[in-house]
Amino acid sequence: MIETKNLTKRFGDIVAVDHIDAVIKDGSVFGLIGTNGAGKSTFLRMLCGVLRPDEGQVTIDGREIFENIQVKSRFFYISDDQYFFGNATPKEMMQFYRTVYPEFHKERFHKLMKSFDLDENRKINTFSKGMRKQVSVICGVCAGTDYLFCDETFDGLDPVMRQTVKSIFVGDMEERNLTPIIASHNLRELEDICDHVGLLHKGGILLSRELDDLKLNIHKIQCVLAPGVEPEGLTGLEIVKTEKRGSLCTLTVRGNREEIQSVIEESHPVFAEIIPLSLEEIFISETEVAGYDIKKLVL
Repeated sequence: MIETKNLTKRFGDIVAVDHIDAVIKDGSVFGLIGTNGAGKSTFLRMLCGVLRPDEGQVTIDGREIFENIQVKSRFFYISDDQYFFGNATPKEMMQFYRTVYPEFHKERFHKLMKSFDLDENRKINTFSKGMRKQVSVICGVCAGTDYLFCDETFDGLDPVMRQTVKSIFVGDMEERNLTPIIASHNLRELEDICDHVGLLHKGGILLSRELDDLKLNIHKIQCVLAPGVEPEGLTGLEIVKTEKRGSLCTLTVRGNREEIQSVIEESHPVFAEIIPLSLEEIFISETEVAGYDIKKLVL
């Protein structure tokens, strides 16, 4: 388990990460959402011990990470701007990582390079951005670590490759309890893979919740109410947002699904249906309550 307490990092007068408390459970996918400059990369660099916190601490199973070689062997960091040795080939990078990570799976590396149609003997500096990202992901999953820190990993990958990478992550989670921590500026990229999502804004965590808890507590209802009935008259509902197009009402409601459905049915609507909210819609609803417009922050 990764835990941060009061984690803070400053660069001169700029507070990049501002007193963050967070817990990342093993075997889950933690998605860290935020605009450019929100502090995502700085947060990840402190998680992997590249940067020393100015205040607070970050630990893995209670052990400090910074300058702790044994703890650092438990994770692999895929940065937004991948670093490879000058003129190195993927095969040479694989050989280097094998000296750092004892569990590095050489055979799997060769298999994935072939599956991704990448030449492991070609110099990486001749690869496209997307190809370099693929090499980083392959090295990361083959390292055999407990944790995988991903900074904008899906940026630069085409839609098919994004789904392929996500499938690899899911497979490793099932087989060896891999815990990916994925930072992104795009909610839509993380919706189908994350268990827990945190929204980082101006260096602080604005919202951090289990995705299942978020989905269970807020619902969207499309309905045509009976003549004379208005959404405001549906007593017993905590309506967060109301949209009307002609006779069709779309309500975003907080609370228990069964209780919401019961109240709607008691009003004898012409039509009513509870439909799933996207992660984007959930975050918009949650952050608007806190006085933020997530559409300006992230989308």
